[in-house]
Amino acid sequence: MSTGESKTVCVTGASGYIASWLVKLLLQKGYTVKATVRNPNDAKKTEHLLSLDGAKDRLHLFKADLLEEGSFDAVIDGCVGVFHTASPAQYSATDPQVELIEPAVKGTLNVLKSCAKFPTVKRVVLTSSLASVRLSGKPLTSDVVMDETWYSDPHFCETIKQWYPLSKTLAEEAAWKFAKENGIDLVTIHPGIVIGPLLQPTLNLSVEYLLNLMSGIETPFINYAFVDVRDVAFAHIQAFEVPSANGRYCLVAQVADGPDTLKILRELYPTLSLCEPGNPSGSKFQVSREKAKCLGITFLPLEMSLKDTVESVMEKGFLKF
Repeated sequence: MSTGESKTVCVTGASGYIASWLVKLLLQKGYTVKATVRNPNDAKKTEHLLSLDGAKDRLHLFKADLLEEGSFDAVIDGCVGVFHTASPAQYSATDPQVELIEPAVKGTLNVLKSCAKFPTVKRVVLTSSLASVRLSGKPLTSDVVMDETWYSDPHFCETIKQWYPLSKTLAEEAAWKFAKENGIDLVTIHPGIVIGPLLQPTLNLSVEYLLNLMSGIETPFINYAFVDVRDVAFAHIQAFEVPSANGRYCLVAQVADGPDTLKILRELYPTLSLCEPGNPSGSKFQVSREKAKCLGITFLPLEMSLKDTVESVMEKGFLKF
């Protein structure tokens, strides 16, 4: 019998990149999944979920609104675990408060308020980001090893107009405060730049960054803290199932700059037209894997993640030789 057999869990924002893989792995483990999407009738957002093995019998889609308190009550009722992945992911915003900060913070609190109503919920796993860890204002030099004790500084994020990291930082702060006050067992997951094969039919932000790097379009980070989407989804499940799991978990397989990444891609795909690699960064920080290892995570090699990403985006028509 698999761990999840006869157990029901909730996944918010289920049509997203990480969440789609999470739903896939949960169904494989025998869980019944109550998943929220903005519009269950939008086939473009749901078809890839409904076609997953086990979906016919054990996947149930619900409409829910992050900004509406009580919107998640019906979904979370009866669940033993909640995976909150839903949050806007964009790096530029005309109105950061409306587009990013309010949905991230208020949405997280609305989900947690629903969790607090149902004693069946044993643990909540929140998808945060390395963005809520790395932007402290400290220089990220080659002798730096970042870990779970690092926290992004909201004032610093605001000063340098990094609205997405600000939204993730404020949402995480609000989540820990609410969880402590209401006795919720909370674990937060902090992946870096997530790559790997896509289940959803649309291009997501992190994979788009990789394509931009390959084509020479300016990208926001010199050093990429890469991690595979399959490892991230697996880590979420481990964070729920492993009794000793607690606190925050940084997930980074390897830090690589643009030239590093393009060198690997050139070796994998000699005929692929790639931009010039540019100058190495000269200073690559590291991210500790020690706590992630406690969840049983053994990260996929960057070469495999890059190869599988390229194969996937070519298959879906986002990249051509």
